[in-house]
Amino acid sequence: MRVRAAIFDLYETLITEFSDGKRIFRRQQDDPDRLGLSQDEFKREWRARQERRMNGSFPTFHAVIRDILEQRSLSYPHEHVEQLYRARVEEKGLPFQSIRSDILEMLDLLKKRGIKLGLISNCTEEEVIHFGRSPLASCFDEVIFSYEVGMAKPQKEIYLMACERLGVTPEESIFVGDGGSDELRGARDAGLQPYHAYWFNTYIESGFRKLHAPLEVRDILGL
Repeated sequence: MRVRAAIFDLYETLITEFSDGKRIFRRQQDDPDRLGLSQDEFKREWRARQERRMNGSFPTFHAVIRDILEQRSLSYPHEHVEQLYRARVEEKGLPFQSIRSDILEMLDLLKKRGIKLGLISNCTEEEVIHFGRSPLASCFDEVIFSYEVGMAKPQKEIYLMACERLGVTPEESIFVGDGGSDELRGARDAGLQPYHAYWFNTYIESGFRKLHAPLEVRDILGL
């Protein structure tokens, strides 16, 4: 069956937060201290809310922090929380400033060849504030942010929603992602053909076909 749509992951597929194996944003190690928590305590609390952050149960960064502090019987320091929020928005905006040219070339080529383009990102509000001002925004026919739709990869329904919005069947669609959140299995279970984006993140292993460069998407579609 002819492929009519290509659906992509965002972080570590189209943009990356790393350079030479290190984060491009240098986090302040004392940031959680402002909340009355150690680094390790904050990480545990943050990760424990991963699923609820992604599916929109916590609609904002501030709601997550408020829940952490309430559960720990800590006060809510408005100024410090706002500083943390601004730092996180800055951090998540940096990858949008240096999008690789071959990624934009690949997306442009697919679009010119009549392939419908979709995006599915497991994300929270502050992580994609800069998306709309990036060159990526105009590339896609449909964009799905998990926190907005109340579901996240690898839930089958989020892939089916993307296909429905694009007006294609899962069998007519491919999904390209770095493999985080078990997204490749989720795509397969939803009926799409998954491909493992292996140009940024090479730490996740999978049994799916690896693509070592963005323009290999063109090759697998025979364009």
